[in-house]
Amino acid sequence: MSQKVMSEMQVKNVGEIKLIGYRVICAGEKYIEEIPKAAELLKQRTNEIKNVLNAGQQIGAFIVDAPSPEMDGYWICVQVSQYETIPENMVALTIPPQRYAAIFHNGPNVQIRNSYEHLHTWIAEQGYTRSDESWNLEIYQIDNNPENPLDVRVELYDSIL
Repeated sequence: MSQKVMSEMQVKNVGEIKLIGYRVICAGEKYIEEIPKAAELLKQRTNEIKNVLNAGQQIGAFIVDAPSPEMDGYWICVQVSQYETIPENMVALTIPPQRYAAIFHNGPNVQIRNSYEHLHTWIAEQGYTRSDESWNLEIYQIDNNPENPLDVRVELYDSIL
């Protein structure tokens, strides 16, 4: 049986991040199914991307209240040091420098929402304000548990002001 483990919450300042991967757009309840499919496809095609910084890591990016249709959805990507050629059917995304509240989630992907709830409570208790119109990040280690592929190791970054 899987058990969720969360780490201490903390504030992190992160510089600009360059990403290449897939943009997922679907109905809200379908993301839990569609993101893992895109992540698997990205894993299979990561060798086509130049200047990858960490092939064992994928980064999800999204904005809670996207200010435009072009920024709506969920991006599952790998980080690159610089953009060169973007492989067919992939996109590039640059995340500007941002301050985040972060927590590590280790367990079933369907329980990530619980980790976010703990993080959001902590953000309010610490006197921070969430920035719903800024990029949030989910940094996945892609060496998931082969016995239970729905278990994930992911650091959740919620943007704060």
